[in-house]
Amino acid sequence: MRSSVSGNANSVQHVAVAPVLARCAGAALLLLACSCTTIGYFGQAAVGQFDLWRRQQPLAATLARSDLPARLRAKLQLVVAARAFAQTHLALADDGSYHSYVDLGRDYVVWNVFAAPALALTPLKSCFPLVGCVEYRGFFHQAQAQAYAADLQRQGYDTYVGGVAAYSTLGWLDDPILSSALRWDDVRIAETLFHELAHHRLYIADDATFNESFAMAVARIGVDLWLADDAARRTARAGELARERTFIGLLLEFRGRLAAAFAAAMPAAEKRANKDRLYDELRASYAALKASWGGAADYDAWMAPDLNNAKLVSLATYHDDVEAFVAVLKRRCDSDFPRFYALIRRLAALAPAARAQCLAALAADSEPSAPHCAALVH
Repeated sequence: MRSSVSGNANSVQHVAVAPVLARCAGAALLLLACSCTTIGYFGQAAVGQFDLWRRQQPLAATLARSDLPARLRAKLQLVVAARAFAQTHLALADDGSYHSYVDLGRDYVVWNVFAAPALALTPLKSCFPLVGCVEYRGFFHQAQAQAYAADLQRQGYDTYVGGVAAYSTLGWLDDPILSSALRWDDVRIAETLFHELAHHRLYIADDATFNESFAMAVARIGVDLWLADDAARRTARAGELARERTFIGLLLEFRGRLAAAFAAAMPAAEKRANKDRLYDELRASYAALKASWGGAADYDAWMAPDLNNAKLVSLATYHDDVEAFVAVLKRRCDSDFPRFYALIRRLAALAPAARAQCLAALAADSEPSAPHCAALVH
């Protein structure tokens, strides 16, 4: 879930930051404690979650309505089909989620706030019960998100506020499908459902990159299977993914260059000048890339004037390990989803450093040499 957060279906908000989801609201229902600020934050999350619960309607009852608009009926029927596909083809549970519908009456369900120091690419983390630490904070009201971002800006942080159309409580509650997500095309809706249901399969505290990369890999392969008999959409998707990989590669390149500039031994004023120069170069490089695509504007919104450190650090959470998970699923597990889930669950039980080491080893063609990694596949 990406962009000036309203980018098109292929914007990085969808690919890199969206589904960027406000997962802390589920935990908010379980703990209202700590400081006044914390109580206020959890309070708005609990109220927002209760509002979703209050407004949800069973899908079956909604689909039975004779006055249901044809487009909405088709989208809800797609949800039913994608949920069933996830169970039969991706070995994902058909639990209580996405059996109900909420008409939000607005474009986004939550607004996520990302922050990073003005001269560093280290995300500001928020830590919550059960879900651990995540690299953003979600609000059900845009004004509250913007007020929080403004407070962080006064403290010297770069900030980025992104509207989120899809929302998940990681299986703690039965999540409805939201009208905001149904504005997307069919492929993106299916991809989002696969992504969220993958989180229900596996989610570990304090490792957002592992969690999101895992879910993105499941969703990517899931969509490939979903489109197996649709040559036209497979071709269109292949082009979109090729542009996405190139664009993400460009962002990762400049993330590395910025990190090196921030780590250099020089006065802060020089670092700020280098930062401005590098972001200008990034915009120019994107313009050249867009021209090579024949003017395809997939990522124009994400490259909006609010591009800054906070927006750039959101990228790592969703993309750093996706290719490794895809390789493990395809090569190590022969696209056998139950086998893949069992292996990744064993991997998740390792300490973070060992987990990262073994994921890289498992994704490689050769057998992992470290004993604790080799033990995962035997």
